[in-house]
Amino acid sequence: MKKHVVVIYPHPDDESFGAAGTISQFRAQGVPVTYLCGTLGEMGRNMGTPTFANRETLPEIRKQEIIDACKVLDMELRLLGYRDKTLEYEDRNEVAQNLKRILEEIDPSLVITHYPDHAVHPDHNALGAAAIEAVRLMDPNKRPTVWAQAITNTYIDDLGQPDVVNDVTDLFDKKMEAILCHKSQASGVIRSWSQNDEYTEDLKKQAKQRLGIEQFYTWKY
Repeated sequence: MKKHVVVIYPHPDDESFGAAGTISQFRAQGVPVTYLCGTLGEMGRNMGTPTFANRETLPEIRKQEIIDACKVLDMELRLLGYRDKTLEYEDRNEVAQNLKRILEEIDPSLVITHYPDHAVHPDHNALGAAAIEAVRLMDPNKRPTVWAQAITNTYIDDLGQPDVVNDVTDLFDKKMEAILCHKSQASGVIRSWSQNDEYTEDLKKQAKQRLGIEQFYTWKY
């Protein structure tokens, strides 16, 4: 059994779309999980459908959304306070050292993050790279395992098959409850799947097909 899991992603909602099922599996086993969320996603383009946010109000709305989602997933939240869409410009070593200090405090056995250069968004790639570097800088005898999540369209062609494949369909209602906490973002994603804004049985089936498997690569140091 893992003694503590730390999830490191840059935006509110990354944890719910990417790893909510895996997080729920660990919590069901009694394993504590902490989410280190890089930013508030304050530069996100989605303002709700119909619109209920603007550039000034979005940060607080997204902050409340991630607080709510973490309550659903029963995990601790730590906000790292970086600025959305600027992580690629932060000093990589400074971010890694900050993460290293937090990881040494928590002493996790597993870190979940994005796979650098295979995670679509510059913030995903940058924070994933910093997280992996943070673990590399730790005492090799105390390093947690790292699961890196790739989400580009070509990641299997580029990297081969992931070695960690979690079928989370039995926890899918919990995953969708967490996703739907991110109302400002989820409504746009759901609308891209279906013209119907409501979470119907047909839409639930589509969501399960798209999000029911969570896959990771174990990072080799």
